[in-house]
Amino acid sequence: MTGQFRDPDALRARAGVAGDPNRDQHFLVDDRVLDRLPEYATEAEMDTSHVLEIGGGTGALTDRLLAVADHVTVVERDQKLAEFLNSEFAEAREDGQLTVIEGDALEVDLPDFSASVSNLPYGISSEIVFRLLPVDKPMVLTFQAEFAERMAADPGTDEYGRLSVTAGHYADVEVVEHIPPEAFDPQPAVDSAVVRTTPREPEYDVPDDEFFMRFLRAVFTQRRKTMRNAVRNTVHISGLNDGDAVVDAAEEELMSRRAGNVTPAEFAQLATLAWEVGVPGEPDA
Repeated sequence: MTGQFRDPDALRARAGVAGDPNRDQHFLVDDRVLDRLPEYATEAEMDTSHVLEIGGGTGALTDRLLAVADHVTVVERDQKLAEFLNSEFAEAREDGQLTVIEGDALEVDLPDFSASVSNLPYGISSEIVFRLLPVDKPMVLTFQAEFAERMAADPGTDEYGRLSVTAGHYADVEVVEHIPPEAFDPQPAVDSAVVRTTPREPEYDVPDDEFFMRFLRAVFTQRRKTMRNAVRNTVHISGLNDGDAVVDAAEEELMSRRAGNVTPAEFAQLATLAWEVGVPGEPDA
């Protein structure tokens, strides 16, 4: 399969770039890993009619996505690389199969994509996940391994945190592959991993998604405190007007635990209670 695609090293040579760790540029150059990324999408029967790729770089993954997608939209913040992608894949662009958007993926208007397959710039991992997950589209994304493990972590584990609950609120999350530094050039200082997300409704109800996310962010800022203290101490983040009312109304056993030992369903129950008795307002700016 690999032989039919452009060589990653040749692409970088034509683009005239070597990568820059200071700018979060680590090009994925291992053909075998590059081949597998689209396969993780197709084997899960993701809708590949319009695939979004964030951080196209020199197009090694773009080349493979064009083979499985009806249309690919690439978001690339580096002007030189965006121009190179337009030139290198001019035929696909002229045929209407490729769109290149020059800009920051956290700021540009994203298209109505059907799935995302991306080797993400790791510096924006958290922000881009929180932007993409609510769109409820399946994704195959590369992250630092530690970040990937936190996304998929279970309650009570060291990795479990706000990211775990937030990701699990929107989707089933699985780590499908670990990638060594040698698969990139320049090599990052950490291992990487591929995460596949499958959207689904949570097994619990919350009164308001925005408030739920705000509430999670608040209590996990004090994950070493008991939930009792975490709720009371973070009303400036959660926007609650009366943290004491929430603590008084909640179960004592739950409020004596720390956030890392509270399940997503229990967070949902507590957030619902907080919505009812804590009178949510606007958090401090």
